[in-house]
Amino acid sequence: MKKMKKNILSFREALVYLDVSESFLYKMTSNRGISFTKPNNGKLYFKRSDLDKWMLTNEYRSKSEVEKEVLTKIKENGQSK
Repeated sequence: MKKMKKNILSFREALVYLDVSESFLYKMTSNRGISFTKPNNGKLYFKRSDLDKWMLTNEYRSKSEVEKEVLTKIKENGQSK
């Protein structure tokens, strides 16, 4: 049987998903560095999509990816003149 992917994760599930410590995740929520919900001022919950978005911030692209983007921009700008 295929396991269903949950869209909403508990605090504990988010720890495992992100592979971070409890103190780090609490710090991220207290300084609003990561989105979360807290129904009825109770437990913390996280949208998987928000966690994915957060994990992909500050992406460091490879040198070849940057070079390819620059060449594409140069080509586009040259054709528009």
